[in-house]
Amino acid sequence: MRTVKVAIVKGQSPKAMVRRSLELIGANELIASDDRVLIKPNYICAKHPSTGVTTDSRVVEALIEFVEECGCKEITVGDGGSGDTDRVFDVVGIRQVAAQHGVRLVDLNDDERVEVSVPNALALPSVSVAKTVLENKCIINVPKLKVHHMSLVTLCIKNLMGAILPKSIIHSQLNERLADLASLIRPRINLIDGIIGSELEEVEGNPVRMDLLISGRDIVATDAAGSAVMGIDPKRVGYLSLAEKKGVGTGDLSKIEILGEPIEKVKKRFRLPDTLE
Repeated sequence: MRTVKVAIVKGQSPKAMVRRSLELIGANELIASDDRVLIKPNYICAKHPSTGVTTDSRVVEALIEFVEECGCKEITVGDGGSGDTDRVFDVVGIRQVAAQHGVRLVDLNDDERVEVSVPNALALPSVSVAKTVLENKCIINVPKLKVHHMSLVTLCIKNLMGAILPKSIIHSQLNERLADLASLIRPRINLIDGIIGSELEEVEGNPVRMDLLISGRDIVATDAAGSAVMGIDPKRVGYLSLAEKKGVGTGDLSKIEILGEPIEKVKKRFRLPDTLE
């Protein structure tokens, strides 16, 4: 019986797509009015969302509005990129959105750090996590639909790297450490921005228009569906099987119920880096 659900929504209006996507996974059940909410996009570098590299600010704004309607008063948008995150906020247009809604905007790289132990670690016994991430128990994870030159894909689990420093510690024993990170930081909602994805590379790749959002409660299942939408067998993504073994979620597509658009209907084969073809 397929008990894990992932929603795939196709459309032209980001706001309407976010609404439909959240509705399909019953997101309103996951947020209480007294929750402190962190919306965690992918703001890795100062590139506009139209490049397929960074999360669309329209998607983030629709999430802010949804959380506001749930009655939440403490909402933060935050990420820690690989460069000048403060500049990224301007390039992607999120600073204006945050100001308009009166929500906090945080560069997680400048946040206070807390050293946290990882239970039953495969390769990451402890990690320094931004305090804001630990203080906001309700995390909405909003990565981009992209391939990656090392990990094959960069979706929900890899997006968690924006919460830690130094990020370079993940690159050794990459799959094991990503699985460990996913066992530590547990977003309640995962929503992949696939309006425009990126093939060939995660920062210098080619944009691919998909007009999709992929969402789920289960971070492993959401990544599995996102991988399949890019024409990549989730079994090829090493950290997904490791995260599943750690009890983080379900990566087997045969055990996942896809709501909305079927994968086969929307799938497009993304070109991979030469080293991973």
